[in-house]
Amino acid sequence: MSDSYHRLDALAEKLGCPVLRDEPMSRHTTFRIGGPADRLVKAPSLAALRQLLALLREERLSLLVLGNGSDLLVADKGIRGVVLALEGDFKAVTLGPDGRTMTAGAGASLSTLCAAARDRSLTGLEFAWGIPGSVGGGVRMNAGAYGGELKDVLVCVTHLTREGKVETLPVEALDLSYRHSRYTDTEDVILSADFRLAPGDPAAIAGQMDDLMGRRKAKQPYDMPSAGSVFKRPVGGYASALVDQCGLKGASVGGAQVSPKHAGFIVNTGGATCADVLALVERIQREVRAQTGVSLECEIIPVGDLS
Repeated sequence: MSDSYHRLDALAEKLGCPVLRDEPMSRHTTFRIGGPADRLVKAPSLAALRQLLALLREERLSLLVLGNGSDLLVADKGIRGVVLALEGDFKAVTLGPDGRTMTAGAGASLSTLCAAARDRSLTGLEFAWGIPGSVGGGVRMNAGAYGGELKDVLVCVTHLTREGKVETLPVEALDLSYRHSRYTDTEDVILSADFRLAPGDPAAIAGQMDDLMGRRKAKQPYDMPSAGSVFKRPVGGYASALVDQCGLKGASVGGAQVSPKHAGFIVNTGGATCADVLALVERIQREVRAQTGVSLECEIIPVGDLS
């Protein structure tokens, strides 16, 4: 395995890709939790990404593509393998010739995309303002809030297969549903996405974005490290209401706590571990199932060496 990493390090240096060795993932997730990744490599271009993926495939090194780390719960033992961050070209957001289609690199934040749309008087992405994810992560999970989802404005997505082929698929081929897409079941790396928006009044767009952000900050623990909503919405109700109903608001394990402000969030009160969060998740699921009969499905994604 060490020879594989030596080859990776040499190739990354040749390509001008920064490499971080034994990098604590707590620095790269919104939960501020996670042990070291063997390697974190930053790819600034498609050409570099292609060569890196070819080497990873040849050396049989595992790969995790990192966005903003907003849905991830990284194991305390860290990640054995390579974490790949899309930088440089992958953070670009551009306006198409029709004046209403925006192309965003997978590494760009959703907030950057929303701000770019607002600044061009384009409406349709207001609901995503404040979602703390990247475009790639948002597409992968079909991110949504306040009645909107990315699939509502998505036109197509361009990705790179593990074999190095670039493909563009229309929205109809992406199998988009609640917190799901074809990318949750494949190893394809999202490169960019196109969004079709509509001309709008800039003041109204900015006003709606400010209103939604105000609502987020008023209701959610925006000032605490978390991974957003812990559980997917159950049929016919809300996970947060069930957690609250079962008397679990404020419950804690170690440094992990069900937010006293919003029962749908688990927050890191300081020094929380992955084990703390998983134990608290299991407790919530057990109590809610026992008291209501509802089985809550986790929305946050545990990754790494969970043994």
